[in-house]
Amino acid sequence: MKTKIIFIIGVSGVGKSTVANLLSKKLQVPFFDGDDFHHEKNIKKMASGTPLNDADRYDWLQSLNELAIKHVKAKTSCIIVCSALKQAYRDILSHQIEKYSEWVFLHGSFDQIKKRLDNRKNHFMSSELLKSQFDTLEEPTNAIKINVEKSPEHIVEIIKNLSNNKSEFGLFGLGVMGKSLSRNLANNGVKLSLFNRHIAGKEENIALNFKKEFPELATALPFDDIAAFVNSIQQPRKIMLMVNAGKTIDLVIENLLPYLTKGDILIDGGNSNYNKTKERHDYLKSKNIYFIGAGVSGGEEGALRGPSIMPGGNEETYKKIQPFLEKIAAKDENKLPCCSYIGPEGSGHFVKMVHNGIEYAEMQLLAEVFTLLKNLGKNPDEIAAILESWKAIENSYLLEITIDILRKKDGEDWLIHKIMDKAGNKGTGNWTTIATAQLGIPSTMVASSLFARYISFFKEERITVSTYFNTNDLSLNLNSEEILKAYQFARIINHYQGFKLIKEASNRNNWNINLSELARIWTNGCIIRSDLMTSLVTTFKTVDNILHEPEIIEKLQALKPFIKKVVTEGIVNEVAVSDINGCNKFLK
Repeated sequence: MKTKIIFIIGVSGVGKSTVANLLSKKLQVPFFDGDDFHHEKNIKKMASGTPLNDADRYDWLQSLNELAIKHVKAKTSCIIVCSALKQAYRDILSHQIEKYSEWVFLHGSFDQIKKRLDNRKNHFMSSELLKSQFDTLEEPTNAIKINVEKSPEHIVEIIKNLSNNKSEFGLFGLGVMGKSLSRNLANNGVKLSLFNRHIAGKEENIALNFKKEFPELATALPFDDIAAFVNSIQQPRKIMLMVNAGKTIDLVIENLLPYLTKGDILIDGGNSNYNKTKERHDYLKSKNIYFIGAGVSGGEEGALRGPSIMPGGNEETYKKIQPFLEKIAAKDENKLPCCSYIGPEGSGHFVKMVHNGIEYAEMQLLAEVFTLLKNLGKNPDEIAAILESWKAIENSYLLEITIDILRKKDGEDWLIHKIMDKAGNKGTGNWTTIATAQLGIPSTMVASSLFARYISFFKEERITVSTYFNTNDLSLNLNSEEILKAYQFARIINHYQGFKLIKEASNRNNWNINLSELARIWTNGCIIRSDLMTSLVTTFKTVDNILHEPEIIEKLQALKPFIKKVVTEGIVNEVAVSDINGCNKFLK
């Protein structure tokens, strides 16, 4: 049995000693009745019908704390019975042993407990003092709470099961990513507590039904009650939040705080703004709660099979959750986890933000490649075949899924023809563009791709305006090989700009981000994994600016004539090439 100090608490008359005695025999650990440790002065005062005050209790509580510490040092468990009516009293009892302390709160109605006391003989606590105890009682938020209507034997079984069935890790929020990460953790042998909110008629028994759906979750503990969820996790608790960024995460933190204890760790696995992550870190630090902002990339499939994880915050805090995150992360070509400590404060969410900015530009480049090839008269199958041939030269995850999308049919037609050319954004591309302006780094491609999305959103206006202008009859003087070379050029500049932005933020904030290690954890699991990213792992071991690498400069020089030709042809023929043009402008 893992070392633990079980405090059984509640007002007099709830049966604390009876339950403790039975539990002691079940667990084969000693129990101590706090009443036996009262000074004679306190006993006489209570026997006379006078309630104890805080000064009376202090030495008594301290002696029980010393008893508990003695057992912890000896690596032995014990059970301690004590009323511990106030949180301040419980703080004294668990001082320096918070992570070993487990609380069992026995409760009942005033009338029920008064009847018990009236029937009890030879005890110094009179029923007249009961009202003062109920008045003083501050119900604990971090305890196993059991109504004493149940028999002592039943109560002991509940305590035994809950005490021995604590989970290692909690996951709060069972949306698409939360569910996939939960299954990933379970598949890697982590005992989980799962939480999803309860909304009558809309979201009911989400965690319970999810557990039933997948065999790997057989040992998971499902909850829709926050207090029960938190109390089911071993201390110090490790809880990953998979909820929407913004006000939602702040609301979740406030809802969790009453049930957390000193040393617990919250992990924000969403796409939060890095500035807000630092604010939350500082706020929770004042509450003695640790906070890690972890970027998670890979989508639903990556979260299930192995994402890339970018944790930022206090390094010592990270080490406490490192084994869990590394278990579920994707593995690189050397079988190392694609998870690594990024740096302090909001650095983890910053690099995830830039990751998404790079992704925006990569997606825009592929959209422009598609448009160019389409204007050369190619249908989606033919374009997919051309892109398939590029994989041997310039492969990436986004290229692969673009090929799959282009080949997808819906009836007799290609699905791509039925998708509205109207894109939204989740905020990270916007934040990246703001950050690049604030830091003075010319990330032209992220900005171009963001504004391309904004333009696409005004589809109705675009259609109306297009009727005012004649379409020219010029044709593109290009071939697929030239487009490939322009695409290669643009991708190098996109990655240069992204890592340049990260380097500047790292320097300004003293984050000390290792660019080679960052590139390494982006070689698998994440959306922007590619052959180019794999090559950058080595590049960043000798330079922190890829335009200082002779081989890359030589490659850009060879490719530059093609980027110029593609941009020129695109502009002359009114084909949108804003992202390709953005990288061309950068080198002028």
